[in-house]
Amino acid sequence: MDNTQIQIQFPSPGAWEKFTMTAVFPDKDGFVQHCRYTQERIPDNYLEAFAGVVSVLCVLSDDWQARQVWACLHDVAALEEENFPDFPNIVEAVVLTVEAVSARGGRRMFTSADYPEFTIRTDTAVAFFKYFTGSGDSGVKNGMEKVVRG
Repeated sequence: MDNTQIQIQFPSPGAWEKFTMTAVFPDKDGFVQHCRYTQERIPDNYLEAFAGVVSVLCVLSDDWQARQVWACLHDVAALEEENFPDFPNIVEAVVLTVEAVSARGGRRMFTSADYPEFTIRTDTAVAFFKYFTGSGDSGVKNGMEKVVRG
């Protein structure tokens, strides 16, 4: 089972400029690796992709603010405009699960079943995910802080 994911924690829900992001992925030997990043350590060329993910979180009603986000890469059905007759109708997408809190202290999980916008099919979101988790050709860790748990 592949548990590759990106976890994003917002210490102050609704304040998107401060966060901790953890990439969780298996290394070549099958051991689970954790690489942590803060907003200062995201490479400039990936800030726009991250901003795109944050903009998706804004679809939550004013009553709910994202506290934690889990992002996973999935194969999903292609949209109509992505339909190529010579290829299977499957594309890679980043799918979000969001834990949100309310001002009254409530907690709730939201998925792409609640908000279809939580399935992000853009090439930049997929490249962002692959870069930080080492999936595919774009996965490079760049010497970021690595925390190994066994």
